Amino acid sequence: MSGTLTVRNIYTAYERTDVLSGVSIDVAAGSITCILGSNGAGKSTIIRSILRLTAPRSGSISFNGKSIDHLETHQIVRLGLSCIPEGRRIFAKMTVEENLRTGAFRIRSEREVRSRIERIYEMFPRLRERSHQLAGTMSGGEQAMVSIGRGLITEPELLVIDEPSLGLSPLFVQENFELIRRINSSGVTVLLVEQNVNQTLAIAHYGYVLSQGKIAVEGKASDLLADAEVQKAYFGVTH
Repeated sequence: MSGTLTVRNIYTAYERTDVLSGVSIDVAAGSITCILGSNGAGKSTIIRSILRLTAPRSGSISFNGKSIDHLETHQIVRLGLSCIPEGRRIFAKMTVEENLRTGAFRIRSEREVRSRIERIYEMFPRLRERSHQLAGTMSGGEQAMVSIGRGLITEPELLVIDEPSLGLSPLFVQENFELIRRINSSGVTVLLVEQNVNQTLAIAHYGYVLSQGKIAVEGKASDLLADAEVQKAYFGVTH
């Protein structure tokens, strides 16, 4: 099983101010690995660093054992890494199916594109029902399905998901986390970046807690979930 990611001692800055300071993480093949932290901790900057949207000023990143330090974002995506961005960022004035097709832009065979769209519809029957509806007119939960489907249509080895619970009702949050578990069970490695502590740790295998741009704590998700001191110190959660 592939989809391993290794981040070693990266420093990433905006306008000469470091946001990440010596961050190292490992994402094992077949796992759900999570990065937890409050707003401003640097979680999204880790994703930007991995995709080289904001290149680290030092450190190294490898995917499936190969360095991606000098690649462009589109080249990294071609290697099998896909990202579902924070806030979903769908194309509101395009239909559901048109949104899905944007994820398949580099696939030349229409038969293959059609086949992949059908697999997304099997996973999300509601999207099949609304395939011709403008995505911007759908509910937040339905738009989340579109965003996830668009990310999955590339058939990634590693799926990076940024704040999937953001702006969703509790019911859709629960459905989203169950879906992430199913995606992982199908063989896709997942890197999950979230603020929702308990639900994230409940489905993850390993977790990192990011605080002020540094890894403060790491460990098995079950251990972090059970550690009252960690939850109180970093998330304000009391048992």
